[in-house]
Amino acid sequence: MSQDTRKIRPQERALVEHLLGLIGFTTAQYPIREDVVEYEGGKMGSISMGDDPNLYDGDLVQVEYVDSDGTPVVITLTKDSNGKLLDLDFWKVDFSKLITYPQPHQVSVRSLDAGI
Repeated sequence: MSQDTRKIRPQERALVEHLLGLIGFTTAQYPIREDVVEYEGGKMGSISMGDDPNLYDGDLVQVEYVDSDGTPVVITLTKDSNGKLLDLDFWKVDFSKLITYPQPHQVSVRSLDAGI
């Protein structure tokens, strides 16, 4: 990881744990790192939990959320080729800043990767 690391926030950890639970996994199978890197200075909420984004090996789960301004957000939990968590990726469809970080109960499943 780069020098721009920070500690994972409790709401990020809670969301990752929830997403793993949606697909039948736990943090024992996919440990959550303590140190993460924010993408885009934290504008949309995306974080890297892996060592190398070039090791992307697929999506684990994708959920939807509606931000407090009414704009849809797609959130994807990805894994790397070493079988570890890679990214928690947020895509707000209008590319604006995320206003309210979602709580686990506020997301709904968009797609699951059948090839996990």
